[in-house]
Amino acid sequence: MTVESGIQIKVADEVWIATALLHREHPRRTAFSVEEIVNRAAQEGLVQPQRPGVYVHAVQHCVANRPPNPGRYRMLFETSEGQRRLYRQGDAYHPARDGAKIKPSIEDLPDRYRELIDWYDKWSETNFRKASDHDPLLALAGSGRELWRSEHADEYVKRLREGW
Repeated sequence: MTVESGIQIKVADEVWIATALLHREHPRRTAFSVEEIVNRAAQEGLVQPQRPGVYVHAVQHCVANRPPNPGRYRMLFETSEGQRRLYRQGDAYHPARDGAKIKPSIEDLPDRYRELIDWYDKWSETNFRKASDHDPLLALAGSGRELWRSEHADEYVKRLREGW
């Protein structure tokens, strides 16, 4: 499947392009439905007719925080069921996807999409957050430490249970 530039575009790269374009077009949105990603890929018309693999890649093969089956890319991140955004450094991912591709190689993209790589690098850096910034349980780390300053934790629990 070649596009007008003669490049044979990978399905995963097509999904990444569609998602990157959605992020640029809707900068206030944090995620997009799988259907929106598939439709944006179709609208872009990178490969005609659209390959059925676009849907499968958006659902599973490109999603960093899902078990690989069999694709192990880390190009997308599932924010909630059916919602995806581009993966960025610092996001959690399935251990079997360690070291997997995060973005297309610039030489694998048609010329008109190559600037998306620079855009993504800036977007990802600007939007980088520690895991604790978007994981409510990790964000609790260290909370309540003032409770233990003057009293050992075991003594505190013992005191609480005295009235039971």
